[in-house]
Amino acid sequence: MGQEYAVFFHLRDLDVRAGRFDVEIAPGDIDFQLGAKDKDTNLHQAGPLRAQGKAELVMGSDAEIRVSGHLTVEMEADCDRCLEPARFAIDSDFALYYRPVAEGYGDEKEIDSGEAEMGFYEGDGVELNDVLREFILLTLPMQRVCRESCKGICPLCGQNRNQEECQCQAETSDDRWAALKSLKS
Repeated sequence: MGQEYAVFFHLRDLDVRAGRFDVEIAPGDIDFQLGAKDKDTNLHQAGPLRAQGKAELVMGSDAEIRVSGHLTVEMEADCDRCLEPARFAIDSDFALYYRPVAEGYGDEKEIDSGEAEMGFYEGDGVELNDVLREFILLTLPMQRVCRESCKGICPLCGQNRNQEECQCQAETSDDRWAALKSLKS
């Protein structure tokens, strides 16, 4: 593991000028399981994360911060079909907006479409690692598969069908008609 450090963009500094960053973050420095409801995804960083860009106050806003730039990283997670490791390369530009949690912003209430694209921060600014974590989680596919042709695991015997075909025959039945089958006799 590399040396863990955090870049923090403070509002008072951003009020003077945009904060620039050019970082390389080692695997393990960002916790991608933080706040995850499903801890079994085994999502982790498989290589160095490189990011360059800037953080700035949005003109005419009340402490709204825009963090934009470019990042490259390779992530690894368990395949949703066969549970083998699957890699996902991200090489993308990003722009994320953050508004302070104040005056009702960030509370659980109905939001308008503009706020749906908005993140919220508490305190005096935003931490770069949190921004990068959020962008990576938003960029990863919903269904993480090792390859499109992945056959998955047999639901009967548990065999990984990519390694060896099993001889199980799944019986197709429609339980909605089970009550009528008993009337037949």
